[in-house]
Amino acid sequence: MTRLAGRPIRVLIVDDSAAVRAALSRIIEEAPDIELMGTASDPFIAAQRIQQEVPDVMILDIEMPRMDGITFLRRIMAQRPIPVVICSSLAEGGSETLLQALDAGAVEVIAKPRLDSAQFLKESAVRVCDAVRAASRVRPGRQAAHLPSRVVERKLTADAVLPPPSSRAMARTTERVVCIGASTGGTESLAAVLTALPVDCPGIVIVQHMPERFTAAFARRLDGMCRIDVKEAEDGDAVLPGRALIAPGNRHMLLHRSGARYCVAIKDGPLVSRHRPSVDVLFRSAAQYAGPNAVGFIMTGMGDDGARGLLEMRKAGATTFAQDEESCVVFGMPKEAIALGGAERIIPLDRIPTSIADIRQWA
Repeated sequence: MTRLAGRPIRVLIVDDSAAVRAALSRIIEEAPDIELMGTASDPFIAAQRIQQEVPDVMILDIEMPRMDGITFLRRIMAQRPIPVVICSSLAEGGSETLLQALDAGAVEVIAKPRLDSAQFLKESAVRVCDAVRAASRVRPGRQAAHLPSRVVERKLTADAVLPPPSSRAMARTTERVVCIGASTGGTESLAAVLTALPVDCPGIVIVQHMPERFTAAFARRLDGMCRIDVKEAEDGDAVLPGRALIAPGNRHMLLHRSGARYCVAIKDGPLVSRHRPSVDVLFRSAAQYAGPNAVGFIMTGMGDDGARGLLEMRKAGATTFAQDEESCVVFGMPKEAIALGGAERIIPLDRIPTSIADIRQWA
């Protein structure tokens, strides 16, 4: 049943750690537009609770007694689909399991709040609430994407990491670079795009909102599926034809230019547009260092990260695209970019690979 407009998002938390349940409960209870429906220490208790009342969103751990979270997720999706946010400690060896969670139907994957750091807990609150809001909007027809704007805390712009681009036009070269930003629904959408690209496509830099250590596993999975090379970006990596670099989780990625060639810089910094990595940071650096040599794509995702950056790219002479509403899982980021005038063209997901491949033919 579709959630009524204006009603708080009701959340069920499923985690075997009492401390984590308490931390997540506090985060949910402090959000004005989200309501705690209840908590459960394992999937069996959660299933009993769901029989009484169906939550709008479920926050689910993976490693739990009696039944693991992946098995429970698959059963939920087969019997009574509910938007699920996986909340995991993201141990080094567990990242492949989190990819299985996305394959099983999870909407988002976020890191568990770390209780030993006030700053981390504050950032976790932002990420948890944004993930819940995004998950609540994943519905057939995506009517909820048109709900009134919610009250969220003040967010930093790309100014916090990189000064605004100058008005000086960047000289056009034959070297092109493709910049892509995505969030909710982006993992499968990026897979659809990258697996369709030829080996001689232009170099690509990508920001997909993901937790730390998860991006490496995601990049490895895509690398095994694609004709092009895909890797988690490292500081100083060259942007080369036939290669896609994915920003590492919890680090900003910036594009730099050396002569006619491009490379990336990986930096720490505050959350920008409530994200790290931030699409706005990548797009601003592309506007500053690539100008008309860049091509920007903003894809499915909630919020407005990337909207201002895409406009800056367009003003710098770049060609800019936004994914259309029909093919988006959540029509948030593209919608905001279109509204600001940042998107020169609006295209469906299945036309993005062709648009990237055709860049080779541009004069």
